[in-house]
Amino acid sequence: GFQRGSSLTCCSGAVSVGLFLSDLDLALRLSVLTSRNITLIINSSGLENVSYPLLDGLQVLHVPIQDQPHTPLRQCFDHVAEQITQNQTRTTLVHCTAGRSRSPALIMACLKVSASVKQVIEQRPFIRPNAGFWRQLMDYERALFGRNIYSHWQVTVVGHGYSRYF
Repeated sequence: GFQRGSSLTCCSGAVSVGLFLSDLDLALRLSVLTSRNITLIINSSGLENVSYPLLDGLQVLHVPIQDQPHTPLRQCFDHVAEQITQNQTRTTLVHCTAGRSRSPALIMACLKVSASVKQVIEQRPFIRPNAGFWRQLMDYERALFGRNIYSHWQVTVVGHGYSRYF
């Protein structure tokens, strides 16, 4: 499992390419990007003037969203999934500021939600998408499959900001 302070956690599943989840600090480290062969960064931090290390072939997609329950994150799900799919022969890093709300929600949507929730939480147990993002993920899953596959869409804060799926 993921330990607080670990450098980066890998989330792979329905997407055949390497898919990484991190915070902004790790996304700015040349050593992280090169050791994971990152070729696409999806920046959901809400910050547009981020200066990433210069790497040949590195592409950056800015997803200009704020971490607020009313933010229409769902509008980004399909576009982000399409970009990750188009990068499937290479490696993608999805990040937000803390790697806890926006970026995990985008990855769960990309991996078709329910199959990925437990997996993402196991890989990065302190994620905590805000209530509005959880609702949007549930709506997205219902739109994809006609129902919510898992009825247990509860995330409880445990200890100091850690989350548990049950």
